[in-house]
Amino acid sequence: MKRTRAQESRAAIEKLYITMRHLFTRGTYKPMGVSGESLISSLLVLSPEIYGLVTEKEKIELDGLLYIMERLPKGIEECRFVRLISREGYENSDFDTLVPVRRKRNCYRVDEHQMYVEMTRGKSDIYDILTHLTFLYIESEIIRYNSTDHKGKENLNWKMLSEIVEKEAKGEDFDHEAACSYLSHITGRTFAETVTAVKKFEASNNSNSLFAIIYNLGKLSIEEALYDKDREISFSATLRERVGHHVYGELWASRIKAVLDEEKLLDRPIHIISANLHSVLNIIYGHQALALGSYETIEGVAMDISVSAKMNKAKEITDYAHRHGYINLPDTSGTNIGVQIFDTAKMSHDTVIPGIKLPKEKKNKPVIVVMDYAFGEQAYECMDELLKTYEKNGQNISLDVVSISIMGKAGILKGNKGDIMIPNSHVFEGTADNYPLVNELTISDFEGYGLGVYDGPMITVLGTSLQNRDVLSYFMESSWKAAGLEMEGAHYQKAIQAASKIRHSIREDVKVLYAYYASDNPLETGSTLASGALGLDGVRPTYLITYKILEKIFS
Repeated sequence: MKRTRAQESRAAIEKLYITMRHLFTRGTYKPMGVSGESLISSLLVLSPEIYGLVTEKEKIELDGLLYIMERLPKGIEECRFVRLISREGYENSDFDTLVPVRRKRNCYRVDEHQMYVEMTRGKSDIYDILTHLTFLYIESEIIRYNSTDHKGKENLNWKMLSEIVEKEAKGEDFDHEAACSYLSHITGRTFAETVTAVKKFEASNNSNSLFAIIYNLGKLSIEEALYDKDREISFSATLRERVGHHVYGELWASRIKAVLDEEKLLDRPIHIISANLHSVLNIIYGHQALALGSYETIEGVAMDISVSAKMNKAKEITDYAHRHGYINLPDTSGTNIGVQIFDTAKMSHDTVIPGIKLPKEKKNKPVIVVMDYAFGEQAYECMDELLKTYEKNGQNISLDVVSISIMGKAGILKGNKGDIMIPNSHVFEGTADNYPLVNELTISDFEGYGLGVYDGPMITVLGTSLQNRDVLSYFMESSWKAAGLEMEGAHYQKAIQAASKIRHSIREDVKVLYAYYASDNPLETGSTLASGALGLDGVRPTYLITYKILEKIFS
C-alpha cells in the first residue's frame, strides 16, 4: 500500500528528530557529512511551507532565508564552526553579545571562524536552530552550484559578487543594480525578486546584506568542496549535561516565588497569565491612569502606543503602574522569559478594568503574575517549576493559584491572519499525548468584534518550521478537525494537570483559559511566518484576548 504525502511527511519529521537527538548525544557532526546528509534528505522530503523553494535545484528561497537570518546571530553565515553551548560564563567575557531580533538568545562571535550560540530554552530551541542551519547548508550548496562549473571554476557572476562584497565591506560605493543582476544569477531568481529581497534584508536590523550573506554561504561551501575545509556543528559537554533537567526553569521560578514572599503575596489568590509584557500592563493601568472607560478606548491607546512606543501615554502608564503595585522582573536566569507582578491591593482604583470591581478585603485582592512567551518544551519546564511548592524554613508552601491563562500566537488552519482560536484540547504531534480541557473562554466571548473566531483541538507541534501542507491538511480535514497549530499548549497543560491532579501543589479546580491569535496561515501562499510579522494587525486580537481573560478571571 502506497503511503500518502502526509504519512511520508510525518515519517520525515520523526526521522529528523531522531537524527537530531542522536547528533546532540554524540556531540558533534559535519553538516555535509553522512549525518548531516540524513538531516538534509529528511528536510527535503518534508519540504516545509516556511522554507518555500527549498527543494528547487537552482533557486534560493529568499523569504525563508530572511526568516531564519532574523532568528540567527548576525554573521553566522561567515562561520565554518557553530557551537551550541549552555550559559557557561561568556556573558561575563569581552566578546560582543549578539542577540537575534526574532529569537532572544545570547550569541558570541569568538573569532573569524567560530560562532557560539547559547541554548537555555530547552530541546525545542536546539531542534529549531538545527533545522534553520540545515536549511542554510542546503541553500549554500545551490549557491556553489550556480557559481561554479563542473570543474569547480568560479564563473563571472561569482567573481563580480566577490568584488561587490569587498567594496561594501570597505564602505565604498558600487553599482547597486549591477550587483542585483549578479546576485539574481547566483540565486536563480528574477532581477525583480532579487531587488525586492535586497531591500527586505536592508530593512532588517539583524542580518548582514543579502550580497554578503549569499557570498559567504557560497564561499564556505566552495572551500569545503574544493579545499576540504569542513564545516562543523558541535554541542558543549555542559549543554548536553543540563538539557532536560530544568536548570534554568528552576532558577527562573525560584526568583519569582522569592519576590512574592518578600512582598508578602504568597497567601493571596494568584492568577498566572502567559502572554506578552505589554497588553496586561496597558489595559489595567491604562484604565486606571488615563481613565479609559471602555475596551474601545483602551484598544485605541494600544494602537497609538504600537505606532510609537515613545509616546507619552506609554511612559505615563508605566510610571503610574510602578507607583501602584507593578513589579517588573527582567530575566536573569537565562530563560529569556521576563515576568511582571501586579499587586491589586496597591491599586488606587476599585476597578481593575472598566466595570469589574476588585474585592474589598486585602486578603482577597488577587495577585497577577504575567510571564512572557515561552518556546516549545520550555513551557513545561517553566510552568512545572512555577507551580511547585515554595520551600521556606523547612516548610513547603503551596501557591493559591486560582487561574492560569495562556494567550499565544499560532498558525491558523481555517481562517486568516489576526483571527482567534479557542482550543478545547491540545494534541501533541508525534506522540499519543492528548490533553482535553475545560476552557473558560468560548467563541461567544469574542463575537461582535469583527474578527473570525474558531474552536477545536490545537496541535502542539515539534517545530513550526517543520510543517508542510500535507501534514497541516491532514490535521484540518481528518477527524481531528484541528483549528490551528502552536508549540506550547500541550506542554503548559501537561504541567498544569501534573500540579493540580497528581502532585496537588495547586488547587484541583484551577481554571484554565486558552486563546490564540493567528500569526500566520501556513496553508495559504504568502501568509506563512516567512511573509513577515503581523504588525498593527496583531494589536487588536492581542488586546481583545487579554481583555477577555481579565474580564473572566475577575468576574
